Amino acid sequence: MPTTPATSSETGPEPLDPVGLATRQPATAELAQAAAQAAADLLTPPTPVRLGDVVPAPELVAPDATADFTLGADAVIRVDADPAARDVAEQLAELLRPATGYPLPVTDTAPDDLLTLTLSAAAQPESGSWKETAPGGAEICQDLAPAGASAGGAEVLGDEGYRLDVTASHIRITAVTAAGLFHGVQTLRQLLPAAVESATPVAERWVVPGGTIIDRPRFAYRGAMLDVARHFFPVEDVLRVIDHLARYKLNHLHLHLTDDQGWRIAVDAWPKLTEVGGTTEVGGGPGGWYTKDDYLRIVRYAARRHITLVPEIDLPGHTNAALVAYPELAPGKIAPPPYTDTEVGFSYVDPADERTYDFIADVLGEVAALTPGPWLHVGGDEAFKVPADAYRAFIERAQQLVAATGKTVIGWHQLAPAGHADGRVLQWWGTNGDDPVTAEAVRRGARLILSPAKHAYLDMKYGPDTPIGHDWAGLIDVRTAYDWDPAAHVAEVPAEAVLGVEAPLWTESVTSLAEIEFMLFPRLPAVAELGWSPRATHDWEGFRERLAEHGPRWATAGIAYHRSPEVPWPTEPAIPTPRSAPADSADREANARQV
Repeated sequence: MPTTPATSSETGPEPLDPVGLATRQPATAELAQAAAQAAADLLTPPTPVRLGDVVPAPELVAPDATADFTLGADAVIRVDADPAARDVAEQLAELLRPATGYPLPVTDTAPDDLLTLTLSAAAQPESGSWKETAPGGAEICQDLAPAGASAGGAEVLGDEGYRLDVTASHIRITAVTAAGLFHGVQTLRQLLPAAVESATPVAERWVVPGGTIIDRPRFAYRGAMLDVARHFFPVEDVLRVIDHLARYKLNHLHLHLTDDQGWRIAVDAWPKLTEVGGTTEVGGGPGGWYTKDDYLRIVRYAARRHITLVPEIDLPGHTNAALVAYPELAPGKIAPPPYTDTEVGFSYVDPADERTYDFIADVLGEVAALTPGPWLHVGGDEAFKVPADAYRAFIERAQQLVAATGKTVIGWHQLAPAGHADGRVLQWWGTNGDDPVTAEAVRRGARLILSPAKHAYLDMKYGPDTPIGHDWAGLIDVRTAYDWDPAAHVAEVPAEAVLGVEAPLWTESVTSLAEIEFMLFPRLPAVAELGWSPRATHDWEGFRERLAEHGPRWATAGIAYHRSPEVPWPTEPAIPTPRSAPADSADREANARQV
C-alpha cells in the first residue's frame, strides 16, 4: 500500500465529537441512525485511496477513518458568488461529470443538509472557531502557522495554499485565492478512485477518505518547458500538456518558440519569420507556427488552470530560422540554408547592427502584448561564435528591451556574466553544481530557476534501451529525477535565491503527443513534488508507492507513459467498467494506451 508523507500520521489526531455525543444522552432515533451507519460501514469496502496518497505530497495530513465521504447522484457543488471561485467549481464539475454521470449542479444556495462540495475563496476562520470545523484542525493549524501568523489565515496558506476537509456529509475546500482552490481540486481528484479519469460513465463507488489536509507550495515557480521549435506541435497538443501540468500543481509553462529549426510565433512587423522560418523542423517535416489567435488560446486555457505562460525568443544564438527569413540580421547579410538537423552553436544575429535591436524590440514588444504573465525568456545559451565582450553587451541591451515591455527577463544561466537587471532570473541547466559565475550573479541580485540537466531534462533517456531521447547529460530514471534538492543544488547559492524548478522537454527526437507523454510520465510528477512539497516529506520509497497508483489513472485517461521498473505498478492497468454496455476492444485499447 502507498505510504503517507513523512509528516503525516497514519491514524491522525483523535477525531472531534461534532454533535456532542460524549456529553449528552442521545435520542433513540439518533442511536438507531448511528447503529445503521455502523452496520453499513462493516459491509462497505475500505476506500481505494488513503488521505496521504497524493502527488505532490501535502504538507500536513490528518486522516479520520470515521469520516469517509461518498459522492452520490444528488450531490451539488456549492460555491461563493466570487466569479473566480465559481469558475474553479465549474471545472470541478467538468472533471467529475463524465465518469460519474452525475449532474453535479454548481450553486451558491444549496442547503447544508445535502451532500455538498463547498468551495470558498474567503480566508480561513481564526483559530477560535477552527476547532468546530475540522478533525484536529486547531492542532494542525498550530503546526503549520509561522511565527506571528494568525492560525488558519491568509498568512498561512498564501496565494496557492488550500485546506481540504472531508467528513461523512461534506467536502470543503478553503483557500485565499482561486489558485488555491484549484490546487485543492487537483488533490480531491486524486482522492477519488482512478476511474474518475474515465471519459464515459462507469460503475464505481465514489468515496473520498475522511480527514483534513492543509497544504501550500514550497516554491513559487514550478514549471515545465515544451520545445515547439525543433518539432512543431499543434495547439491541441499544447493544451493537453497544460492539463498534465495542472494535474500536479505546476504553475508555469515555458514555450521554447524559436530556434535554428523553426520560428513558431507570428510577428506582424516581421511576417517572414513564420511564412519562411516557420516551415521547417528537425528531419525535414512541414513545421508550423501559432497565429496570434492560436497563442492567445493557449494563454487563456493556461490561465483558467492557473498556469502562467513563459514565452522564449532565443537570442542571440539559435536563430538560423530567423536568418533564413531575414538575411539582413545575419553577420554577413547572406541568408543561410534552412536547417533541419540538431547541432547547436553555429548561428547568431549580428550584435553590431542597430537593425538587430529594432528586430528584437519589435518581436519582444508583440509577444509581451500577448502575454499577461510577468516573464519574457530571451534564451542566451550556446552563442559560441559571439565574442564574450559582444555577448555581454548584447545581453545587457536585450535585458533593457525586455524591461521596456514591462516584463521581467528570464534567460539561461549563460546570461550570468552580463550586468544585472532588476528582477533578473537565470534558468540554471548545468551538470555541475559548482558554478561560481552563477553564484556571483546571485550575489548581484539574480534569482534562479533550477533545471539541472542531469535530473530535470526530460528529453534524456530513462535507460539505455529507451527508444527516443538523448543521453549526453546521463540517463534519468525516476529516482534520478526525484533525488535532489533545488534549494541546495548550486554551491554558494542560498535557498532564498531559488525561485523554483522547471523540467524542460527538448524535442529533437520527440515527434508526437504520445512521445511527449512518454517522456513526461512518470518523471514530471517527481519534479512537481520537488517544487511543491516540503523537504521533510522527501522519501523515495514513499514516493514510488504513491506514484504507482497513478498508472491506472493515466491508463484510464489515455495518457501514454513509461512503466519504469523502479515503480511497483499494479500488475494490470485498471480499466473502468462502463455503467451500460461493455466497451469494445478498440475503446479498451485506447483507454489503456501505454508506450
